[in-house]
Amino acid sequence: MTEPAELRDLALQAGRLVAAEIKSVAGQTNSLDTKSSPTDIVTTIDTWAEKEIMNFLNAQRPNDEIIGEEGTAVAGSSGVKWIIDPIDGTTNFFYGLPGFTISIGVAINEEIIAGVIIDPTSGEEFAAASKMGATSNGREIRVSSVSDLSQALVATGFSYLAEKRLSQGKVLSEVLPKIRDIRRSGSAAYDLSCVANGKVDAYFEQGLNLWDIAAGLIIIKEAGGKVSDLEGNFPTGEYVIAAPSVIHGQLLELLQTLTKNEA
Repeated sequence: MTEPAELRDLALQAGRLVAAEIKSVAGQTNSLDTKSSPTDIVTTIDTWAEKEIMNFLNAQRPNDEIIGEEGTAVAGSSGVKWIIDPIDGTTNFFYGLPGFTISIGVAINEEIIAGVIIDPTSGEEFAAASKMGATSNGREIRVSSVSDLSQALVATGFSYLAEKRLSQGKVLSEVLPKIRDIRRSGSAAYDLSCVANGKVDAYFEQGLNLWDIAAGLIIIKEAGGKVSDLEGNFPTGEYVIAAPSVIHGQLLELLQTLTKNEA
């Protein structure tokens, strides 16, 4: 059995292969296309980075499965799956704004056991392996100690689909009076890393995919936080709620009530 720490370290190597190039061309590329909506953009750097990461991992571990946001799909037989988002926060990257990341999660038999989030702008490298804690550039990190949702700084994000944004905006208008304040970075992976090291207290978002959150889920879990979907189960995509355990239930209950009212 491959050790989670070995897979975490390999993910770090893979992310480092593309981080410098991504940073160097941020805000300088005009070659782009769209995906789920006219505002959901993808650049040639996204596809280049995903291919570079995939080629590296496939060379190191040819029997592993690999899936990526930009269409990578490599079948595997080992039970190990690599889940790649080469640039989470492509809009930020395109405009040259901070808050875009490389996210690589690793699952064994569908259980996420390692993950890495690299912020090319700041050089921060968030990493975790199951039962081995979470780190930022090798330093141990923990979620915040906030104990009351009303004092929590909460991050969120929005769908690229106009009709979903309308619904999300209505929910957010009800959340805002019940928390300290809201933050929106434009990258789910970046927001999850911020929860893990206590830069924000909590995070929630609807309309996600597994590659957006895979790495962040294990990093938060290993940093002492709790993650779930809207039903309280471990998330696999679409909806994620992440927070220190002491306020996770408060945020979950609030969101369950608000989304039920909005439905």
